[in-house]
Amino acid sequence: MPLLDPKTWQPRHLSGPEYAVTEPATGDTLATVTLASAEDVGTAAEAARTAQTEWARVPHFVRAGVLRKAGDLFAAHADELREWLVRESGSIPGKAEFELHVAAQECYEAAALASRPAGQILPSEAPRLSYTRRIPVGVVGVISPFNAPLILSIRSVAPALALGNAVVLKPDPRTAVCGGLSLAAVFAEAGLPENLLHVLPGGPDVGQALVADPKVPVISFTGSTAAGRAVGEAGGRHLKRVHLELGGNSAMVVLEDADLDAVISTAAWGSFFHQGQICMTTGRHLVHQSLYEEYVERLAAKADSLAVGDPHREQVHLGPIIDDNQLAKVHGLVEASTSRGAKLAAGGTHDRLFYRPTVLAGVDDQSPAYAEEVFGPVAPVRSFATADEAAALASAGEYGLSLGIVTRDTARGLDLAERIPTGIVHINDQTVNDEAVAPFGGIAASGTGARFGGEANLEAFTDVRWTTVRGDVAPYPF
Repeated sequence: MPLLDPKTWQPRHLSGPEYAVTEPATGDTLATVTLASAEDVGTAAEAARTAQTEWARVPHFVRAGVLRKAGDLFAAHADELREWLVRESGSIPGKAEFELHVAAQECYEAAALASRPAGQILPSEAPRLSYTRRIPVGVVGVISPFNAPLILSIRSVAPALALGNAVVLKPDPRTAVCGGLSLAAVFAEAGLPENLLHVLPGGPDVGQALVADPKVPVISFTGSTAAGRAVGEAGGRHLKRVHLELGGNSAMVVLEDADLDAVISTAAWGSFFHQGQICMTTGRHLVHQSLYEEYVERLAAKADSLAVGDPHREQVHLGPIIDDNQLAKVHGLVEASTSRGAKLAAGGTHDRLFYRPTVLAGVDDQSPAYAEEVFGPVAPVRSFATADEAAALASAGEYGLSLGIVTRDTARGLDLAERIPTGIVHINDQTVNDEAVAPFGGIAASGTGARFGGEANLEAFTDVRWTTVRGDVAPYPF
């Protein structure tokens, strides 16, 4: 029996319009789902809050068991879920496999959170027991995007549930199934009690209602920096804790001692993996001037060799851009850059939503595809002369998410990394990496810091309560 049955997968009582879930590679309708309305948020949040009070009292090993079972189910239903990821989000099969692997690992790591020490004993001046205890925040609102829909939902949903919270999840409607309804189906089969996970696919109005709802004290948002600013501002007005994982324009610095035979594949992966639709994508290639010309030539040749097409029906390296609006943005930034003097070394063309991997040479601060987050398969390449110049270029701009540095001298790479403010650094690797055990997050316009993995999840989805206990009632002078 399939995990996702169109006859039963719909959340009950959603009042929004019907929505056609579309396969970007073909334009075909994969399914029709009912979207949530803003009014549905309050109903879901109230039901979640009611269910959460009992869930928080469930023994930790029971919560852990549900999370472990969910992890197993992502593997057990891998064939079905992989097809949805490939067809609905335009992922190549390897990227879909990676999402499924990470989803399972997120559940297993979250299961371990359920039994983490809940607090600490404190010294006290008074004759009493004084201690802190981590308690669930209650209901967590999760807003997730289309680009890595399963990972970017489960990495908030799993730890929040494991720590005794309920969750209201709003996935992007373009990936309503693989980013939302699939999670609901997995957790239902894993034995999660009813009303602890509500999936409300919908538009910005649903997200705004979720941020504003007084029954949802914590928001976990992944998306663009522009949208994140609005979410953070609204959350501040409502005095909510808001965790923001936003955009990036990450740099990969290639020092003069780098081995180009090894580097080009790494560089291409950083910019072209999942059509560049990843927040950590290598958006700026900073290459020492002694290697620059050869680097551009070889990266362009690599781009030209990559196959672009329907990942469900062909063996390809890149699939489709998610929709026409995103395609227009990507192509517009490329054209604006060439009109300002950048050289098109490879790509720059498309057939429907299939955009060729693109290499731009001769970029500078005025090249839009270099200065802005493209969110497409575009690799702008710029030269530098000294390590000081490389550090200045990599530090420029508003973002601070990920950084790659390639050098045979790892100590030198680490020293350079200390001079470039980012939330993530990879020496001798490109900028796109993720593990369930690792903290993840950016600084500045890339977000509000690490909020995933181990201690970061405890901080994100629990409150610290101070408690004291005396044997007798405390005396006071009046």
